[in-house]
Amino acid sequence: MTLASERISASDRAYAVLLEEIQSGALAPGMVLGEVEQAARLGVSRTPLREALGRLSADGLVVQQSPRVTVVADLDADDIRALFEIRRALEESAARLAATRGDAANFAALAREFAAVDLSAGAGRAEYYELIGRFDAALDAAVANDYLAAALRTVRTHLVRVRRMASDRPARLAASAAEHRAIAEALAARDGELAAHATHVHLHNALAGILDSLSDDTPHDTEGMQ
Repeated sequence: MTLASERISASDRAYAVLLEEIQSGALAPGMVLGEVEQAARLGVSRTPLREALGRLSADGLVVQQSPRVTVVADLDADDIRALFEIRRALEESAARLAATRGDAANFAALAREFAAVDLSAGAGRAEYYELIGRFDAALDAAVANDYLAAALRTVRTHLVRVRRMASDRPARLAASAAEHRAIAEALAARDGELAAHATHVHLHNALAGILDSLSDDTPHDTEGMQ
């Protein structure tokens, strides 16, 4: 392995750890990420750490306050609204394209899985999030547009933080499953406008639920909501 590949590997490793810690809330908004301290903690040199921080800055997850001070980016209600503005534009466009380009049988099968979701089961919630991940992957594959897929990946990176900030409400999760079913059924029917409308309804309800959750005084659950 060359020195360059070793540095890239260390950078990727540092990026992955810091990304997970920011998304999980282990590194809270406003926390200072000192180069010396973080490099020692992660077991990498300062060069790959700087590369990792540069990627996180490009993702919008950290902010460079000065040449020597990097902090975890804040994420407030206004940020969440702005995130959903771009999410609506991207996901509604993706739904229209996927309806004409995707495998109808695949989306019909996903719709049946959403209809059968049992959130009361012990592993139901984890299985539901795994199903959403497979639905997103099927949507990206159907769209077959690398630029749109890359933009959606950036948005989804931030959504992980949002979901973990919001408290988990069973009624909202059940409604989300029904909304995803409606989107999948529209995609299976190759009705792009219906799929885009169902996506719009889902995102409107998801944003309202998240903002309501953040305004509550109750402790926040670590799972979040879709």
